Amino acid sequence: MSNEFKNLVSVNIDEIPLLNSLKSYSERDIDCFDVPGHVKDQGVKILNQYFGEHIMRMDINSSPIMDNVANPNGVIKEAQKLLADAYKADEAFFITNGTTQAIHAMILSTINPGDKVLIPRNIHKSVINALILTGGIPVFIQPEFDDYLGISLNISPQKVKDIIDKEEDLKAIFVLNPTYYGACTDLKEIINICHEKDILVLVDEAHGAHFKFHKELPPSSMEMGADMSAVSIHKTGGALTQASALLINKKSIDYKKVLQSINMLQSTSASYLLMASIDGARANLILNGEQQLSQALSLAKYAKDRLNKIKGIKVLSTELIEKDGVKFIDETKLCINVKGLNRTGFEVYDLLYKNFSVQAELGDLYNILVLVSIGTTKKNIDNLIKSIEIIASMQSKEELFKQIDIKQINPITKLNPREAFYSAKESIDIKKCVNRICAESIMAYPPGIPIVAPGELITQEIIEYIELLKENNAYLTDMKDKKLETVLVIK
Repeated sequence: MSNEFKNLVSVNIDEIPLLNSLKSYSERDIDCFDVPGHVKDQGVKILNQYFGEHIMRMDINSSPIMDNVANPNGVIKEAQKLLADAYKADEAFFITNGTTQAIHAMILSTINPGDKVLIPRNIHKSVINALILTGGIPVFIQPEFDDYLGISLNISPQKVKDIIDKEEDLKAIFVLNPTYYGACTDLKEIINICHEKDILVLVDEAHGAHFKFHKELPPSSMEMGADMSAVSIHKTGGALTQASALLINKKSIDYKKVLQSINMLQSTSASYLLMASIDGARANLILNGEQQLSQALSLAKYAKDRLNKIKGIKVLSTELIEKDGVKFIDETKLCINVKGLNRTGFEVYDLLYKNFSVQAELGDLYNILVLVSIGTTKKNIDNLIKSIEIIASMQSKEELFKQIDIKQINPITKLNPREAFYSAKESIDIKKCVNRICAESIMAYPPGIPIVAPGELITQEIIEYIELLKENNAYLTDMKDKKLETVLVIK
């Protein structure tokens, strides 16, 4: 490694074993007769021009020198151990198809056909799909709800205890911590409640990859004793998109079965660019995370203070801690309520991007969500504030924004997701599908939380909510009929 490169990264090469090995390997004069077919920077010049020759040379396949993620014994194993140490886990696995794959592997390695899993209703669709793969049976728990924001918060320990006392044969609980909007439950208390009855605690920590690296952020799940955690290093940790990790506590989890499950789901040609980006992002979080996250928290507070001075705008974060089911809040996530502008969050989301080149994380009926991360600058924040100030001054539609009574949908499960997936199906008019069993997932994306999932009864309330989202131009996905005039149901 050149001195110039050492100075650039400011990291001891022993602290980035995979990233360093990949760079060194790419610089060697090797005659490659293996895949990928572009053969470093030799075959596809247009990709060299757009991605850069360095990237193309580092896009390699497994080799004896570079280890193999399916059975790591060399540099990948070393890098995964450093990742586990960073998160206070016993073992860590690199995942290259996002936290969706990590969640699938988590559930596949712990849940057998017929096992019951306690899951909140505001889970990501990947959890339902994992139950289709395994034959596990969902037992739903409703998270708490914020009427002003119109969003689900998190589950309360008391509700967990009440359900566990009734459902004595639960195998595991799946906890979303944090939620998409940054709400964290009292996870430590839930872990204590569940472990007293030998119930595994599996955590979707997709949006909490940064928690471990700053004391003012919520505590991370492995620190609190969770059995498994799926972490999106790319979302808030700085790795490349799709780079994720699965963390385990070996006292309760079978390492070999987890690796076997990952190998069933993950490509045998897992991307070294993605894996090495985890290595580099982890090193950055250890070395620079506290400083960068302090800056992010400071910018988030600044944005909140400024935005709350705009007529029609209300930003809530720490206030939510007073709500049931919320022990901590990730203050780097700003839930900006815009209904005072007589506009939906969907409208404001679109206006920000189309008129001001500002990309929010999502819009819903009442809010937009923006993430302040380790890469956010004050210029970014000032552009956001200025754009919302201009939107607030724009004339909205003449009729007042209709205050909608958003209620939580309490699913009625008729079939487990796997049974529904393999049952005979038919498409019928959406207006005629009340009291039929749904055979597909319907959701607004982001965040990808099912409004109705396979095996659940379609009620009039669900149809009305779907029609409401359609009227307000929500991006609905996963259904067979993209216009959602028909719904796939069980025959």
